[in-house]
Amino acid sequence: MKGLLCFVALLLAVGPRGRPAVAQDTSAIDRGVRIGIIYRSGVRPGLVMLPRTGVGLDSVRAIIARDLDYSDRFEVITLPGGDSIRLAGPSTPARGTGTRRSGTGTAATGGAQAGTLNYPLYQALGADFALDITAAGDTTVATLHDVAAAGIRRAVRVKLPRPSDPDFRQAVHRLADQTLLAALGTAGIAATRILFVKDGKVYQIDQDGAEQKLVSSSDRQAMSPAWASDGRRFAYMEFQAGKGWLYLQEMGSGKRTAVSTTGSALDFTPAFSPDGQTLAFSRATEEGTDLYTINVKSNCCLRRLTVGRFSDNLSPTFSPDGQRIAFVSTRPGLPQIYVMAADGTDQQLFAPFDYGVTGSSNAPEWSPDGQAVAFHRDVAGTLQVFVLDVRTRTVRQLTSVGRNEDPTWAPDSRHLAFVSDRSGYRQLWIIDLDTGRIRPLLQQSGARLPAWSPRLSEAPSTTP
Repeated sequence: MKGLLCFVALLLAVGPRGRPAVAQDTSAIDRGVRIGIIYRSGVRPGLVMLPRTGVGLDSVRAIIARDLDYSDRFEVITLPGGDSIRLAGPSTPARGTGTRRSGTGTAATGGAQAGTLNYPLYQALGADFALDITAAGDTTVATLHDVAAAGIRRAVRVKLPRPSDPDFRQAVHRLADQTLLAALGTAGIAATRILFVKDGKVYQIDQDGAEQKLVSSSDRQAMSPAWASDGRRFAYMEFQAGKGWLYLQEMGSGKRTAVSTTGSALDFTPAFSPDGQTLAFSRATEEGTDLYTINVKSNCCLRRLTVGRFSDNLSPTFSPDGQRIAFVSTRPGLPQIYVMAADGTDQQLFAPFDYGVTGSSNAPEWSPDGQAVAFHRDVAGTLQVFVLDVRTRTVRQLTSVGRNEDPTWAPDSRHLAFVSDRSGYRQLWIIDLDTGRIRPLLQQSGARLPAWSPRLSEAPSTTP
């Protein structure tokens, strides 16, 4: 029992999950800092937000501008102010006509007046795109101008909820993602949230650091939140009476359901399969820690995947195709990242390591595109974030400043959120693996165990 209690103490103090990253950082400032990966100025297209032209759109413009900046796919150009640079000479015809349905509103390629912009001036400022946010009655219009082509790339019309509506910010985030898709053909991550644990409770926060909200629904200590692939529910562990209970909770209603057969031991680190039907988790007993799965769709069919005997196995994470599970095992002596088939067969070391150079590895998380696994690893007595290339099985160190742990992937597989004490206390940070830019997500101490959501669709209707 003493060994189990020590394990529980370690679990509660450090956290059972780990995930990794890529290259090395040098500092931590909100805007403009590039770390690790060499950044070449001018590679990304320039984007300028046009001056305000309507009343009541300040918050919408601010949210969209921040979302596009945080996408790290544009060089956002700040104008000195004023509307005079909007004026142009002869009208320039827009490219394309007609309308088509897209996302939350109607996209009209001819939905705004081309020729109202001084395209040569914006091009001289380094802009490839110009975004205009206007209002037409109860409709908000986001018009994306292609500066080089001197025409409108696309205009998206949406009816946004009132600012007091709980879905207002997510609706604006979705509009930002539609703009990114129109400009670059790339899906955005603005309409996502991150779960994390603080003071034994589960909270959520928007990816831009706004709208922090308590989501766990009891006073017992909660840990290890994990999203389902549809973004409509999450699983987590609740610690009570020396046992670990697993729960599923709906994001919309807050209704929660206990997972069958859990609570008889210390069950923790739940992870959904991509289809949402299976939950893998760790179970610690006097005999050790092993991995199990259960069918949460039918709430049945418990299955044991590992038999530890002289080792512990924990922290599962599914590959995006559901065929493999990466996990932590102590069979080499120190915890390291292993992989196996989803049925528990073909278990093997996944992330290579050097005895005496690196120490324990923990908290793996498979990237949504399947190409990498993030985790944290002990380096010279402190934790740093690493990324494993699944194809080549090579690892790269991402962080080097302070203690860094528990990385979690954004759905674009290029951003990671993680916990770091680089500022003097443990808080949440986000890094872009392509540019190396890093920014704080939550400037509060004590945040742990983040879990980034998939892209979130519109909230389900509560009316018949």
